[in-house]
Amino acid sequence: MALKTRLASFVSRDVKLKQAIEQLETGENAVQGFKALAQLAQQDNVEAQYRVGKAYLEGWGTPSSLEDGTRWVRKAAEAGHVQARLVLATLYLMGFPEGFDENRPAILRDETERKRVPDPVKAAHWARLAAEEGQPDAQALLGYVLTNGPDALRDIAQAREWYEKSAAAGSAQGHLGLGMALHTDPQSSEDLVRGTAELVLAAEAGLATAFYFLGWINEQGIGKDQDFVAAARYFEKAAERGVVQAQTRFALYLLQGKGVKRRLDRAETWLRRAALGGDAEAAALLGDLHVRGEDTAPNYLEAATWYQLAAELGHGPAARGLALLYLTGTGVHRDPDEAAKWFRVSAECGDRMADADLGNLALTGVGTEEDRHGMQRRFLKAAENGDLVGAFNVGVCYAEGVGTERDEARAAYWMQRAADGVINAQYWLGRMYLEGRGLKEDIGLAVQWLNKAASVGMTDAMTLLAQILVSGRAPQGRDHAAALALYREAAQMGSIEAMFFAGAMLGGGHDVPVDRREAQRYFRMAAERGHAMAQLMLGRYLKRGLGGEVNPVEARVWLERAQAQGVTDARTELGKLERRLGGRV
Repeated sequence: MALKTRLASFVSRDVKLKQAIEQLETGENAVQGFKALAQLAQQDNVEAQYRVGKAYLEGWGTPSSLEDGTRWVRKAAEAGHVQARLVLATLYLMGFPEGFDENRPAILRDETERKRVPDPVKAAHWARLAAEEGQPDAQALLGYVLTNGPDALRDIAQAREWYEKSAAAGSAQGHLGLGMALHTDPQSSEDLVRGTAELVLAAEAGLATAFYFLGWINEQGIGKDQDFVAAARYFEKAAERGVVQAQTRFALYLLQGKGVKRRLDRAETWLRRAALGGDAEAAALLGDLHVRGEDTAPNYLEAATWYQLAAELGHGPAARGLALLYLTGTGVHRDPDEAAKWFRVSAECGDRMADADLGNLALTGVGTEEDRHGMQRRFLKAAENGDLVGAFNVGVCYAEGVGTERDEARAAYWMQRAADGVINAQYWLGRMYLEGRGLKEDIGLAVQWLNKAASVGMTDAMTLLAQILVSGRAPQGRDHAAALALYREAAQMGSIEAMFFAGAMLGGGHDVPVDRREAQRYFRMAAERGHAMAQLMLGRYLKRGLGGEVNPVEARVWLERAQAQGVTDARTELGKLERRLGGRV
């Protein structure tokens, strides 16, 4: 009789368990189903303990509670429940919030605001227990920990074995892990082919990461021919499933029209999603997009917003882009100090161009003395590590007394270190030899270094070398023809000084054929770009007809512009023009 009673009790308990699970999972009377499960769990029913734990973790039929959920799942796991062991392993891999205590319920505390601390050792322990019982997803999880965990846990060969078992049992996570393992450490080309096939199986199960890696494999042509159409398709599927990197990648395909029709509107939408998801590269690309304008007018305010987001996420080039907007007052108020701040952020991220920008800005006195000291120390450290640009920058700091005491001998030392690889250093070294700054004056070496910089197109070096050739200080003496050739070349490259001096040489008084029409053309080029003395000379040429054209009205315009810039001779020329025309011009 007692046996029949016990059997009836077990049958009744199994029926209650089944009914409670059905109520909870279907959502029909979930609260009542949870209460029934909770009663069974208190009676040490292991399946009920697991189900109650899951209900607390997922908020089914009861308010969610990480503490209560973990405590009940642990009870079931310790009693040998395989699925509970997998869940507990997953919780440890994700990490519990700092200060978490499953036996002390959280009261009015937002767990999402607290940093999570993963415990891969405990994750591996519980995953192994479930894996050894044949749970395929636990086998995949164990493979992941053995692949990506700390050195003491890492065992690639054993991880591969667990991935093989998991994949053989049909686990999507197993297919993913095995596919990635075969691609990460392929022993043959067959491994790459098989790895891709495993990833395809994972993608067919809907795993977002599998779509992303298949996109990368097709893009790079890993173990197969490149296929941008397939890559775009896979990146889009991964993007739709929330993979932030895939959103950025697919946006690039849309921007470039690679493997998919070019669509700027869709590209911008995906970049916004990725940027708001914390992808610095996406935010930087949005900044670039709004600076360029593409199919619409540039929107510099919008660009500044995205550049700032990217910069705050540690994107060096975006920080530099933001700095340039503040420096020029484009889309934001002009603020050289704010520009210096973002140049510094960019430089600290390793952006070499920002380092140079910051150096140039510091030379103008922008920023604090502490900024300049910090910059000089950073340049010096880079120089001492063999960085040639750093050597040049620290040389400028010593030469100009930026962030340190002026020391021309040390400036010369660092310029010499940088000169073999940095054009600007060649120019500075040439000047230092020419002026005897930190080095013994040596015109021959000055010309040699200036020649090096000029030969690769540095216009300042061209114009200074041309001046030496005009004056006759060069070892070979005067060479006005070579000087004019240098001025012409520098003028063609945009040097306003060279435009003026080319005009001056062609105007007469030098050892080159006089060509005042050509001289007037050069003076006009420089005058239109704001060169005060060129404006004076163009006014004179037009007043006197020296270049074959007499135009007193235009002459007066240029002379007035020169006078406004403080050229006293322009006032005299204007007076002569007034008297010549009886005051009517």
